[in-house]
Amino acid sequence: MEILVLGLAVFLGTHSISIVAPSLRARMSARLGEWGWKGLYAVVSLIGLALIVHGFELARAAPVVLYVPPPWMRHVTFLLMLPVFPLALAAYLPGRIQALTRHPMLAAVKFWAFAHLLMNGRLADALLFGSFLAWAVADRISLKHRANVRKVPAAPPGRWNDAIAIVAGLGLYGLFVGWAHLRLFGVSPLG
Repeated sequence: MEILVLGLAVFLGTHSISIVAPSLRARMSARLGEWGWKGLYAVVSLIGLALIVHGFELARAAPVVLYVPPPWMRHVTFLLMLPVFPLALAAYLPGRIQALTRHPMLAAVKFWAFAHLLMNGRLADALLFGSFLAWAVADRISLKHRANVRKVPAAPPGRWNDAIAIVAGLGLYGLFVGWAHLRLFGVSPLG
């Protein structure tokens, strides 16, 4: 469990720099150069992600059950997961979805984390998904109070961006439910 917690601290800590120290990015970018900063950020993030994956795998070997979700919760989880991929794509495809949600990637993380919290009742699940949910909420709140919010590199605005995000997102959702989730994570959402 310690490796999972360390991984979450490294990964979410790296992704929380703009929440807790907004000027640090500018200072580090000036010191290391834009690509130097991005490289360091990517390496630290990947180390955190590797620790999360390894720690979660270790925690699954000796699970601590906090609650057992009722069987009908699977349907709620499927429903809550529907907007995740379209929202994630909308973060890079400017359109009405992006304008309406303001920060579609954070909305996607919140839906993803909450849906998985409902369906998974082990301690490792609560740590993983609860941490991501808390981080996404904190980041969204902090965005309201930040003076300079960097724009995410994205495709140019286009009239078809929303349709692309929805169709491709739902296609990815189907791919994950039917095939990729089992191959990547060893668990089939279909049971």
